[in-house]
Amino acid sequence: MTRAALESWISGELGGVTPPAVQSLARELAQRGGPATAAVLYYGSALRAESLEGVLDFYVLLDDVGAWPGSFMARLANRLLPPNVGYLELPHQGQLLRAKYAVLGSSQFRQRLRERSFDTTVWARFCQPVSCVWVRSPQDLAAVAGSISDAVTTAACWAAKLGPEEAPAEEFWRGLFAHTYAAELRVEKAGRALDIVGKYPERYKALLPLALRAAGLQFETNGRGAVMPLLDEGQRRRARRRWARRSRIGRPLNILRLLKAAFTFEGAMDYVVWKIERHRGVRIAV
Repeated sequence: MTRAALESWISGELGGVTPPAVQSLARELAQRGGPATAAVLYYGSALRAESLEGVLDFYVLLDDVGAWPGSFMARLANRLLPPNVGYLELPHQGQLLRAKYAVLGSSQFRQRLRERSFDTTVWARFCQPVSCVWVRSPQDLAAVAGSISDAVTTAACWAAKLGPEEAPAEEFWRGLFAHTYAAELRVEKAGRALDIVGKYPERYKALLPLALRAAGLQFETNGRGAVMPLLDEGQRRRARRRWARRSRIGRPLNILRLLKAAFTFEGAMDYVVWKIERHRGVRIAV
């Protein structure tokens, strides 16, 4: 029942209302994948800010990445080092919408959401708020809810194992995001983890115990609302060693993805310049 409770909670979040402009972008992306498109997910800073400014972030889940239009080399690259990314501009009711999208096979997506995955990139994003803007069928929606639940349980377990012995739930999440940003060499302002959790403090407060129960990880809470994972020092030490390996792998992995994007991401340089300017306040002349 604990897993069912988590999936029910996630299903409610996935079905959240999104603006017509976001739906328009999702339909365009779904059409590009054709019948192989299982779902289009909307996430990221624009979702959190409830804004259409800047670049909106999407994931397109396919039965087979070979169904996405592109060259043979681009499809091969997506099988070897997913996801491929792209940039889309779409006029909508007199406004120019901008989107960055990632293309990933549904099975590739599921594999990267589990705790044993060495790639922190996907689960770290999808333990955050996400909306399923387009979906092919109720069965695909149920599969997405299961996958996102995996992302949340993975994140919650790492938060507990890498975090303090006892703290409010939000502190575990802030510590986790600080670890994932460091592992991915992400270009972010200082305090970014605080911003992410601070936008939805009640969400993260509710999700931690729900996800820990779903994962079967024992914990206690005290009268002040603090969470205390029941882990001994040996478990914490092993978790730190496992995370160190992920951190060492994560940095070169993301550098390889950046190099790959130079050949598979149309408009990549314009996007990177925009991203740095948005997050660091620095405009780079190419």
